[in-house]
Amino acid sequence: MNESNVTPVRRALLSVSDKTGLEDFARALADAGVELLSTGGTARALRAAGLSVTEVSDHTGFPEIMGGRVKTLHPRIHGGILGRRDEDGSAMAEHGIDPIDLLVVNLYPFRETVARADVTRADAIENIDIGGPAMVRAAAKNQAHVGVVTDPDDYAPVAAAIAVGGLDAATRRRLATRAFRHTAAYDGAIAAWLTEQDAQETDAGNQSDALPERLETGFDRVLALRYGENPHQRAAFYAAPDAPANTVTRARVRQGKALSFNNIADADTALECVKQFDEPACVIVKHANPCGVAIGADATAAYEGAYATDPVSAFGGIIAFNRPLDATLAQTLIERQFIEVLLAPSVDANALEVLAAKPNVRVLETGALEGMAGGLDYRGVAGGLLVQERDTLLMAGDGLRAATRTGPDATTERDLLFAWQVCKSVKSNAIVYARDGATVGVGAGQMSRVNSARIAIDKAADAGIPTAGSVIASDAFIPFRDVLDVAAGAGVKAVIQPGGSMRDDEVIAAAEELGIIMVFTGMRHFRH
Repeated sequence: MNESNVTPVRRALLSVSDKTGLEDFARALADAGVELLSTGGTARALRAAGLSVTEVSDHTGFPEIMGGRVKTLHPRIHGGILGRRDEDGSAMAEHGIDPIDLLVVNLYPFRETVARADVTRADAIENIDIGGPAMVRAAAKNQAHVGVVTDPDDYAPVAAAIAVGGLDAATRRRLATRAFRHTAAYDGAIAAWLTEQDAQETDAGNQSDALPERLETGFDRVLALRYGENPHQRAAFYAAPDAPANTVTRARVRQGKALSFNNIADADTALECVKQFDEPACVIVKHANPCGVAIGADATAAYEGAYATDPVSAFGGIIAFNRPLDATLAQTLIERQFIEVLLAPSVDANALEVLAAKPNVRVLETGALEGMAGGLDYRGVAGGLLVQERDTLLMAGDGLRAATRTGPDATTERDLLFAWQVCKSVKSNAIVYARDGATVGVGAGQMSRVNSARIAIDKAADAGIPTAGSVIASDAFIPFRDVLDVAAGAGVKAVIQPGGSMRDDEVIAAAEELGIIMVFTGMRHFRH
């Protein structure tokens, strides 16, 4: 096969659902002498713009049928796209097939359709494109002779190249690669949605059956990172096409240095944690764990409580709020501590002016927060991927259950629930001490739960915070009384844990003996 470097474009077929930039692009093609073929709505849009266009049905001599399901699936279309100019010329001439040098297609809006709350299965099925992907794949396969455009972002450079002679081989290869990624992501979205529907309509029994047999992620790279967790590791940041607006993935960067791999991971932990609270809240994260969390009358009061938990660890931390950030609080932040990343639903103009004094601080505006992000959680392992539903629940359906004879009063219960919400975001084994809507000490990531309990006490002591009268949360069941003995020595009055250990009776008896109230949630929250 002789692949010439530059191929002129004499005929183009345009059939797009997303008509962004279409008129200007088509006009540029027409100005370069390119004949325009098109279908249905695209043809109407081009004619409305005053452009001359030939309908595909006129080009093929065969009408669109079956409500538009069949219109481009014809030898004069696919032969024109797939024909090898240096091998298939005689066959094309024999059957009256004119070459199509450029294909411009983006597909039926399947993702947008299934995102609607009122979508039906029939609606979704009708928005599965057939002819579009077939043409895109054909053009991408015949990249030696044909250009294929699936993204409006490519309109301007493609038009510019055609205006000065045509598309070179490197451009055609790049466009073909993008085209195959486009169709792969499209098919993946369809397979994922159908799998989810099937799981909802049948009793899966085994929860693993609710996940696809073959995982098609379809993530798009949004940021090339300088490196990963360490400088010798290459890295990039990818976004799911349907990523929720109020996540780190969709946050708007208002100022600061480029985000790093670790910045993004820690910012996600901070943001998902702070979303859990209805009251004004602040979460400070350092190396994947919250080191201080508090609620308060306003964002400033919440920050003061969170910072007081562990001022040493807060240095160089990631700070997230669930309330707008104003200039007064921004001034306090930059005067008091070094900050890597700052997140808030909104940051007013005066606050941005204050923060500009620290231009390296990365400031992210998330938009209104609406609870923890659902969907799937992906964890890489060597040669594979672990996938699970994100941990968005708080406790079993029955709610809190008092395990000891005496249950908590209203104030103690509020502190227990606060500690439990924080504990969900702490690496296991996790023990969180809290009082009056603020963390007192956080013990994270230990191989032994009792060590986490001791570390949290040491943290509180370092910060000068008394532990007497606090409560503790344990992310998984407490298997031995040792954690309770440590907690009792620190003056803890109540504990919240999932329960479910074979030694629950012994642990409950120890709590009664030590005068500690114990409640069960019926749900654990390991975080690895």
